[in-house]
Amino acid sequence: MEVRRAFGVLFVGVAIAVGSASILSEISFEHKEPIFYYGIIWFGSFAITFGVILGKFRTLLSSIKGRMKNSVSWPPMVKAVNGLCWAAPFAAIGIAPHLYQYLILFGIGLGNTSTFFFMKKYSSLVNLEQIIVGAISLAAIPIAVMLDTSLISNQTTAVITSRIMIAVAYGAGGIFALVKK
Repeated sequence: MEVRRAFGVLFVGVAIAVGSASILSEISFEHKEPIFYYGIIWFGSFAITFGVILGKFRTLLSSIKGRMKNSVSWPPMVKAVNGLCWAAPFAAIGIAPHLYQYLILFGIGLGNTSTFFFMKKYSSLVNLEQIIVGAISLAAIPIAVMLDTSLISNQTTAVITSRIMIAVAYGAGGIFALVKK
């Protein structure tokens, strides 16, 4: 499978899993189901989505591994910076858990954006689907903040909005990758 199409399928899979888990976990929350249902919902959404995808697209993983190997040749400092762009916002959730919906968007946005620029500079690859995911995720942060701090909203709305925006970001990047020639 062509690498761009493989990432398109991967990104659409993430969008489907995040979108469906977001909706199902919100339904579970509204029905005051036990907290362990969230883990089942999220794990199940990803397992079912990627079980179906990997069942139909066997070459997907080898194509993705091939593109990811490009970063092996990057200078150590660049690898460290890229890793921090991905990991630091997620690690910060432990320090500021009340901001997790923004930190997740920031991690996905910053991680995809940094990977795009480093792939372009050090591997001569222009993976526009990655910058699409990064840009939408970063642009979603002020929207989530506005919803969270407005009088018409609450944190639950901001959390579900953040999750849906993650699904939209990955969906947009995935669809772009699948239709781009």
